[in-house]
Amino acid sequence: MDVGRPLTALIPTLDGPVLEVLARTNRPLTGREVHRLAGVGSESGVRLVLRRLEEHGLVTTSIAGRATLYVANREHLAWGFVDALVDLRRSLLDRMRALVEVWPSAPTLVAVFGSTARGDGDMDSDIDLLVVRPEGDEDAWDQQLDALRERVERWTGNACQIYALTEAELAEHAANHEPIVGEWLRDAVTVTGEPLSRLLSRKMS
Repeated sequence: MDVGRPLTALIPTLDGPVLEVLARTNRPLTGREVHRLAGVGSESGVRLVLRRLEEHGLVTTSIAGRATLYVANREHLAWGFVDALVDLRRSLLDRMRALVEVWPSAPTLVAVFGSTARGDGDMDSDIDLLVVRPEGDEDAWDQQLDALRERVERWTGNACQIYALTEAELAEHAANHEPIVGEWLRDAVTVTGEPLSRLLSRKMS
């Protein structure tokens, strides 16, 4: 899955980025604005896509001076599928949360970081997970983490890398000013558990 542009999983043409731009705003946009925000294709190609989407009723237009403005028609029967594709990252987080919350051994924190958290990855990007856990049965934790890794890879088609450490190891990382801790604090999106900033504050106090 292209973690930066999830719509391309089913819509690999220029239509995908155009629909994603329109899905993320309710503001009418000119063809030039749609092209700039999409960041792909040519402006003329984007305008052709917009006209085709208008013909199918997925986009409505209005005139402002000499400009044509385009906006998503969210009442269209097909628009729910567009929203679902755009929100694939949220669906991924929801699935991970549902899986982790029934683990016999509960983690202190599970979070995504890296390109998945930032939304700027592509089809070759790993799904990077931070798992902070209490001390406990190593074999049980290995089984849980292996199952999580396997499911995430099945759900997305991307490799899943899990950075797992105990609460004490997290505190040690922070005390040693490991660069990755700064990356986690900057990018991490909590799936379940105690937010990282609060956890670090508690462990370092």
